Amino acid sequence: GTVTEPAIQSEPETVCNVAISFDRCKITSVTCSCGNKDIFYCAHVVALSLYRIRKPDQVKLHLPISETLFQMNRDQLQKFVQYLITVHHTEVLPTAQKLADEILSQNSEINQVHGAPDPTAGASIDDENCWHLDEEQVQEQVKLFLSQGGYHGSGKQLNLLFAKVREMLKMRDSNGARMLTLITEQFMADPRLSLWRQQGTAMTDKYRQLWDELGALWMCIVLNPHCKLEQKASWLKQLKKWNSVDVCPWEDGNHGSELPNLTNALPQGANANQDSSNRPHRTVFTRAIEACDLHWQDSHLQHIINSDLYTNYCYHDDTENSLFDSRGWPLWHEHVPTACARVDALRSHGYPREALRLAIAIVNTLRRQQQKQLEMFRTQKKELPHKSITSITNLEGWVGHPLDPVGTLFSSLMEACRIDDENLSGFSDFTENMGQCKSLEYQHLPAHKFLEEGESYLTLAVEVALIGLGQQRIMPDGLYTQEKVCRNEEQLISKLQEIELDDTLVKIFRKQAVFLLEAGPYSGLGEIIHRESVPMHTFAKYLFTSLLPHDAELAYKIALRAMRLLVLESTAPSGDLTRPHHIASVVPNRYPRWFTLSHIESQQCELASTMLTAAKGDVRRLETVLESIQKNIHSSSHIFKLAQDAFKIATLMDSLPDITLLKVSLELGLQVMRMTLSTLNWRRREMVRWLVTCATEVGVYALDSIMQTWFTLFTPTEATSIVATTVMSNSTIVRLHLDCHQQEKLASSARTLALQCAMKDPQNCALSALTLCEKDHIAFETAYQIVLDAATTGMSYTQLFTIARYMEHRGYPMRAYKLATLAMTHLNLSYNQDTHPAINDVLWACALSHSLGKNELAAIIPLVVKSVKCATVLSDILRRCTLTTPGMVGLHGRRNSGKLMSLDKAPLRQLLDATIGAYINTTHSRLTHISPRHYSEFIEFLSKARETFLMAHDGHIQFTQFIDNLKQIYKGKKKLMMLVRERFG
Repeated sequence: GTVTEPAIQSEPETVCNVAISFDRCKITSVTCSCGNKDIFYCAHVVALSLYRIRKPDQVKLHLPISETLFQMNRDQLQKFVQYLITVHHTEVLPTAQKLADEILSQNSEINQVHGAPDPTAGASIDDENCWHLDEEQVQEQVKLFLSQGGYHGSGKQLNLLFAKVREMLKMRDSNGARMLTLITEQFMADPRLSLWRQQGTAMTDKYRQLWDELGALWMCIVLNPHCKLEQKASWLKQLKKWNSVDVCPWEDGNHGSELPNLTNALPQGANANQDSSNRPHRTVFTRAIEACDLHWQDSHLQHIINSDLYTNYCYHDDTENSLFDSRGWPLWHEHVPTACARVDALRSHGYPREALRLAIAIVNTLRRQQQKQLEMFRTQKKELPHKSITSITNLEGWVGHPLDPVGTLFSSLMEACRIDDENLSGFSDFTENMGQCKSLEYQHLPAHKFLEEGESYLTLAVEVALIGLGQQRIMPDGLYTQEKVCRNEEQLISKLQEIELDDTLVKIFRKQAVFLLEAGPYSGLGEIIHRESVPMHTFAKYLFTSLLPHDAELAYKIALRAMRLLVLESTAPSGDLTRPHHIASVVPNRYPRWFTLSHIESQQCELASTMLTAAKGDVRRLETVLESIQKNIHSSSHIFKLAQDAFKIATLMDSLPDITLLKVSLELGLQVMRMTLSTLNWRRREMVRWLVTCATEVGVYALDSIMQTWFTLFTPTEATSIVATTVMSNSTIVRLHLDCHQQEKLASSARTLALQCAMKDPQNCALSALTLCEKDHIAFETAYQIVLDAATTGMSYTQLFTIARYMEHRGYPMRAYKLATLAMTHLNLSYNQDTHPAINDVLWACALSHSLGKNELAAIIPLVVKSVKCATVLSDILRRCTLTTPGMVGLHGRRNSGKLMSLDKAPLRQLLDATIGAYINTTHSRLTHISPRHYSEFIEFLSKARETFLMAHDGHIQFTQFIDNLKQIYKGKKKLMMLVRERFG
């Protein structure tokens, strides 16, 4: 047919020639002149197909062309061929000529074959007939998506392809497996695989998930209940080939699994527990390879999936693996992930009813097993009351498992809630090609009898999710599998959260919660668990919020039990080695590497925060939650977050503060202070400020208490600069409505703290201590004495100058002077440090001495001369000292009518000589490595030196000698000396 695509704004009208071949109701090949390359049919092929479907009368049906030719005589045949050549002479003439030559030649190949081909006649009955799939195109597309490395939505495109494979399987389209083979080949040829293996880097999470889906799809394909044996054999061969490739990804991410073959598909002989290091790694295809050994011939399995009426009330074999339970309902005992893979395969291959029947049998088996485990544990507890049993049966958890067994059961049952019976029965009966199975003796009951009264597919789905999430299981190896456990758990919980809880569901929650608490080693919330069990915080938080409105006591029991995080405890029970199935005997002894620990700890923190919020106003519960937090949470940042959460909840604007919750907040804050006191924590300052705020809200006694015990909570600097200072601030006094007596009591505690801190760390606390003690004479004197004692040994000139300036500001100039002289003894300024930050302090100290009088100035100048070697600083001090008379403003503000000091006498003579000496030394130092670009700057420096020289009575002579000396020593620097001569003669 020809398909016309109408013109649009930018594109002209296009006409496409389309050819479609059919065979036994399948499109077996398509061609279209549009040239669009895609995995799926182009729009023109679809248009022609729809036209043929909707208007079959318009497409005339002809016999095969060979039949028509058979009815023609010699003349008609000649006319037919000539007309054909005339209409299409440019295209077919060369071919016609060639064929004519070959037919007329006796020995040509064409004459060796009887008859001739007919493209319109269809295939022979034995020929393979399957839907057209452009294999080359599939390969090209997958290759393109993989090369984009997850960008431009390529991951989404690949997921759509996988969904397409599932859709094909559901429609029983044999191309599903063909398409998956093509996809897998491209995945295996991805050049990044060998690159990652060489570099030892992990593949990205999204890419990992695509490989998981690939493995799961192959599992579905090989478990097709109606595939032929030869088909399965060819798949197995293909899977083994991929599996043996060196870069084939491992099932659990980067790490080879420690687990033996657990799908129970292969006999577990002596090799089952061989040394794990020699065991080949499990790849993403291993499970599909093992599943090739599974079959559907078991008669009990056949009865389960084929009949809603399969029961046996006379069956009293109550052993662990019995075929029916006490109600006569069928059970299916098989390794759970494998059994669930069967359910997934049935659903995937378009047998939803059968999948549902098997799912119900599995859930009933799990529930019976749960009951038996509970009874068994209770018996063990009676027999061994003093033994702590931590034996565990699940090396392989169901949540986060590569085959996602719990997710499969959950979604199968949830789908059944949405699909009505008509839809289910619309699929062909499963038994059509299975052959009739040997019948067991059973009585007829309608399907819903396999559910308890009041139960539905929905309640079963919820219950199986709760069973899976609560299972005690060991944390797997490797980052990827650990993240998968978290992700899978969160996905399952978010699906559960979409379901509204009614009375029936609450009853199931209660039943499962009680089981979780009492089932010992079989439950992740059992009394004693193995140290490396996957923690239950996320699940418990969901249970807690769900149960809280209906049974608060049970909700708290669950949440408090789940708070533990044994992997961080140093004395976690290692378990009873004498019991069978004990984990320690199977998993090698290793220090656990929990890659997801930070996520787990934040989930633990979330659980605690949820409990704190719920317990507001309930003193007993708050105390219990606080104890649990202090016992189980090991990270200071998480405890701090909880302290802040508790504070926020306790001080909500719309109500009075909850004092119990405030105390919990304070208690947690104090714990954080103790934990972080001796370790570095970048949030420490924020934590200390917050604690003071919290203590202020609790009340004056809390503030007093933290000041009394400051040394267990704060560093001396924190105690003085943040804690005591905040406590003494006006805002705190106003906030607490303190009377004079209370204010004095707090102030007294703050002063005691300040003096203790100043003794312990004078460098950092002395100034704060002086400030805090200002209003108490004795305390202030004590603080000052502490500073003097520390000044000679432990304090720097910067600290001493700061305190000295503070003393002057407070009106103690003599004390300020005393501290300034002590500071000077610690200082050392070399000739080139003319921008040193301490210069201002030196100038201030000299100004202070000058203002106090001649004696003070005379005492400080020798210290200045000793400490300062910088000529410009010394000349600045000298200039200032000669401008006014010392002590011009006396201590009591009386004006001093003294004379200016003489430069010929001490102490200024000493200062003048030192300044001239400094200029001479600095000049020589500068000249040793001077460059021409600094010449002009040097001449200016000499001009300043001359000013100082000239202050001495024989300065003119000294300066001339100095310049002559320079000209002699540095005569090699001709240009510079020329400049010196120009300026100074």
